[in-house]
Amino acid sequence: MNYVLLLRGINVGGDHKVDMAELKNQLLDAGFDQPRSYINSGNLFFQSALSEEIIREYLTHLFEQHYDFPIPFVMLSEAQLLAEAQALPDWWEEEAYRKNVLFYLPEADVALAQEQVAATGSERLYFGDYALFWTIAEQKDYSRSAYHKQLGKLPFYKQVSVRNANTFKKLVEKIGE
Repeated sequence: MNYVLLLRGINVGGDHKVDMAELKNQLLDAGFDQPRSYINSGNLFFQSALSEEIIREYLTHLFEQHYDFPIPFVMLSEAQLLAEAQALPDWWEEEAYRKNVLFYLPEADVALAQEQVAATGSERLYFGDYALFWTIAEQKDYSRSAYHKQLGKLPFYKQVSVRNANTFKKLVEKIGE
């Protein structure tokens, strides 16, 4: 089965450096098939016949063994990622000033975030099964948006791994390669 692995908080601002070539070799050595990466911000693909629970345990152990900092991660199967992309509302395809996808880490309290965050102005939110999809049409609305004023200050924001819309699109395209 094909999987996408999204690492949170690595290779940002010079902190928590993870060499993607080295990590791909570590995944290969751990028995995962065809590991590959997309850009340097912690987007990886691999194949495995193991159960998702076993894969998560292996990855957690691998990160603890090789890195002296925590690496929270989101892992989705090809079916999960494609289903999420297919379920998006029509407005996701519209032009916008900014678009982000906030993938839920296992500990994410999605229900609480749904209660605490409400779209303002030209902002739109869609809480999917595996991620929060956010967009804002107008630059003038950004400084007053829930994303800018609320979301970043909530505990929920530390419970997600953020990718922009272009990266999300590439993940969807590349997962089956």
